[in-house]
Amino acid sequence: MLETNSKLRSRKRLALTTLTILIATSIVVACGGSGDGGSITTIPSTGPGTGTGTQNPSVVGPPWLNFGGNAQHEALSAVATQSFAKIAWQTPVDLAPKYSAQGYLLVHYGSPVITAKNTVIIPVKTAADPVYRFEARNGADGKLIWSENTDYVMPPYRWTPTYNISLTPNNRIYAPGAGGKLFYRDDADASSATLKSIVFYGDTVYTANKTALDKAIIINTPITSDAQSNVFFGFIASAGNPANLSSGIVRIGADGKANTVSVAAIAAGAGVAKVATNSAIAISKDQKTLYVVVNDNIATGVRQTGYLLALDSSTLALKSKVQLIDPNERGPANISDDSTASPLVAPDGDVYIGVLEKTYGTHNARGWLLHFNADLSQTKTPGSFGWDDTPSVVPATMVASYKGSSTYLLMVKYNNYERAGSGNGMNQIAILDPHAEQDDKISPVKTMKEVLTLLGPTPDPNVPGGFIEWCVNTAAVDPFTKSVIVNSEDGILYRWDLTTNTLIEKIRLTSGMGESYTPTAVGADGKVYAMNNAVLFAIGK
Repeated sequence: MLETNSKLRSRKRLALTTLTILIATSIVVACGGSGDGGSITTIPSTGPGTGTGTQNPSVVGPPWLNFGGNAQHEALSAVATQSFAKIAWQTPVDLAPKYSAQGYLLVHYGSPVITAKNTVIIPVKTAADPVYRFEARNGADGKLIWSENTDYVMPPYRWTPTYNISLTPNNRIYAPGAGGKLFYRDDADASSATLKSIVFYGDTVYTANKTALDKAIIINTPITSDAQSNVFFGFIASAGNPANLSSGIVRIGADGKANTVSVAAIAAGAGVAKVATNSAIAISKDQKTLYVVVNDNIATGVRQTGYLLALDSSTLALKSKVQLIDPNERGPANISDDSTASPLVAPDGDVYIGVLEKTYGTHNARGWLLHFNADLSQTKTPGSFGWDDTPSVVPATMVASYKGSSTYLLMVKYNNYERAGSGNGMNQIAILDPHAEQDDKISPVKTMKEVLTLLGPTPDPNVPGGFIEWCVNTAAVDPFTKSVIVNSEDGILYRWDLTTNTLIEKIRLTSGMGESYTPTAVGADGKVYAMNNAVLFAIGK
């Protein structure tokens, strides 16, 4: 170790302001927490092709379709989660992780998606450079069912962006490829199937200019599927490309028909150029409206700013837009491509999106959770944390102590980063009431009322009085056990019981790692999935 844990985490956050473009690098080092990971069985990662695993026809449960579980990104499980009895299986999501010289892993890994028959489909980085495949494993034992290589090309980045796949309700699996194409398999559970592709601007144009377009047109967001098996994503287009495209948003219907709109056309004069990298499009409950975060291009020394757009889900026509403003400094918030924060559409139609503060450190690098009504005409009370976090929906009935009037609450990461503003390392998670207010503890702004907060359990030996930070960008919520599944940089996965406001279960995954934030997810059989140190862990009975 070249530096202390405190310095590592401080440097990780200060990377947001660096003037150089970082090439994502890696190593497996304990960067938080302590202790032995224990003896666990590794399911080997095999090469591409058909595996030896089979689907489990006895399991039929709710699928986990997208980042955050569904098109609204609620992260709300529809099945009771299993207890943390053991690590049932594990598999790498990065075969060649490159760690920074300071000892942390600045790579965002995509969320697994899980079919109703309990097939777990995982994006896997296969080389030191960002080269990807996606593979299907049996949720019962982790055995490989099938694997497909991709030719995907990454957009410009500082921290390695997420590579996400999407599962549709009709069980088609989509994954990004080069040149703006999507790869897909029509039956995600089948051990043998033909890998197909679709290019939204036409196969003829793509085929005639493949080499140029593979570099010029880049999918830069997760794919989101809606209830009718249509899919949506954002892309970046280089100037002068042979397809004559500018950066924009794509809808590919279940029937294969595609339409697109450029960000420049629908947000003219707003000073934005593209959909924010890593930010998954969200879809309203009635399936009529898309919510899309757009920002300016990544550039050395520039703090990106942006807007939230509401689009017609069929035509992609603009319905409304709102600039994303820091509620304390009252200027454009930082909409960073280093973040995976995506819009949440709540049960009442309100929309939430996490941002960074306008000036780094003025809110302890916590950012803000901005809150709008469905048509974006009303800006509501913000939450006191938004950095690289998509809030999860918590039905109010899950919290026995809650006496307010809201039908749902929000679960958020609530770190208070040391060496950022007045941050003291008292890193928490929180349940917030989005419809009630309290005084913010850092600024003069009124913010969402804290219903429950819980301090990280592992003291940070390098930050007096501080605790290791929570390491999650979307946390799975289990209404059946009234708990939240949340990951920490101490290398342990925790179950947060909302009745007692305590951590009632934990299981060690690794000895700890300072890294880009990670998702948790729930399988059709109730297993829970979490990542640490470039490995996906399946936890259950």
